[in-house]
Amino acid sequence: MKIDITDSTPAQQIVAAASRVTLDLPRPPRKFYRHGWQSWTLTTWVNPNEPMSPISARQTRAKDEDAPYAFSGHPVSAWVGAAEMDAGKIILLGALDLSGRVELANNEMRGFYEDGHEGKWLVAVGSEKEVFKNYTNELGKIYGFAKSNPPRVWCSWYSLYNTINEPVIDKVIRGLGDLPFDVIQLDDGWQISLGEWDANKKFPSGMKAIAEKIRKTNRAAGLWLSPFITPRDGQFAKQHADWLLRDESDRPVYAGIGWSGELNVLDSSHPEVLDWLDKTIRRVAGWGFNYLKLDFLYAAAVPGKRARDIPRETAYREAMQVIRNAAGKDTYILACGAPILPVLGICDGIRVGPDVAPFWLSKPLSVWLNNPNNPGTQNGIRTSIHRLWLKDLIHIDPDVAYFRSRHNQMTKGQNQLLHDLVRITTFKATSDLPHWLKPAERQALRAFLEERPEIEQLSRYRFKIEGREVDFAPIIPLSEPVQFPPQLALYIGMAQMGLHELIPGMAESLKARIKSN
Repeated sequence: MKIDITDSTPAQQIVAAASRVTLDLPRPPRKFYRHGWQSWTLTTWVNPNEPMSPISARQTRAKDEDAPYAFSGHPVSAWVGAAEMDAGKIILLGALDLSGRVELANNEMRGFYEDGHEGKWLVAVGSEKEVFKNYTNELGKIYGFAKSNPPRVWCSWYSLYNTINEPVIDKVIRGLGDLPFDVIQLDDGWQISLGEWDANKKFPSGMKAIAEKIRKTNRAAGLWLSPFITPRDGQFAKQHADWLLRDESDRPVYAGIGWSGELNVLDSSHPEVLDWLDKTIRRVAGWGFNYLKLDFLYAAAVPGKRARDIPRETAYREAMQVIRNAAGKDTYILACGAPILPVLGICDGIRVGPDVAPFWLSKPLSVWLNNPNNPGTQNGIRTSIHRLWLKDLIHIDPDVAYFRSRHNQMTKGQNQLLHDLVRITTFKATSDLPHWLKPAERQALRAFLEERPEIEQLSRYRFKIEGREVDFAPIIPLSEPVQFPPQLALYIGMAQMGLHELIPGMAESLKARIKSN
């Protein structure tokens, strides 16, 4: 299907069905809205005259990007793309079904369904606010709209990372006192391994006992899981080799690198995987955890040869539905590292940017690797601010806010921008340990959790919060791409953050690769 868009095309919207749609624009656009595939993937308005630079390191590229389009050289957007023309006119092309992609080539905006099936498309012309509102309305008719308000969450990750243990969590539960959190959530570090979802030796009382302690404070008990990844050389992968997703050469599909080392993927369509998934989630819910943060979900939708011959995003959505059914309708599910559109109507909330961090930007991991998806507060703010249109469909989580001065490298201004982003999304969370907070910092945290400020969006990046103007525009531009040995940049960046010592085999593996190069 081909549609001509001219300068005189009035504000309108069209819903059409086709496997492919091409919009002929009157001229190449000033900017193109590139929507990332999953939570961490760059989402921003890009200059169509500048080629997209691929992430340099395979380890992070496999984790952060939509693999088939990582080297496209021009913008490829997941599900929705938009062209900014003159005088604030926006032309949006949005898929209403799974597997939709939108690419820009000169003055053509091309939409296609990756699986080759016919699906519905929205074509909308108007102001930026109008066209994205039209898109969310059409998606809401299919998948539903967001309900109630997001919970206020204390999460262990951004203070303790995977070094959590039972005595420390007990101390946190006591230390939070009457701070108005709705959820206390344990993150990575409680489990035996990725795949063996039972308490490790650091939690001798077991997870049910931890959940009971949290619930006695009149808060929901939350738990982190990453159900579709497993360490490449781990025991679980060896025991369940037939569960692993494989490529065309019958090798296990590589999912990048995480805190547990280099990762493989479980086949999200495999009947035995789905049965194991159902039993695992039911067991966790039975312990008393009714808030689940599910991470690295992109793994369920990466390309590969599946046990069932179904499109990759269909397999992912069906597996997420298994999780929802097992967890029960009253369990809050937060999707992280998650392809966006396939979880609408299934999950309650979704991370909408890369992880923030107690620093602004890691130059080796973000700039030298051309990776704006890497953890860091600037990267987190940039992508999250471009996904505010999702707010009507699902709770949008920009990640935690920091109130501590201890172990926090951000300036006051950088911290303020993060706080203001969180205010705009209304999803409030922190990881600050209570005993790290000074009295004034604890008081500021309490006020933050209790406030409901009046917010007005003035333009794309300018907001008014209780009469105070906030402008995110200065921190949106991407760094210029650089040429730097990828493995060396990865090692230096990991070393700066201390991750090379925490991730099993990381230092030895990277040193060997650097030496061999």
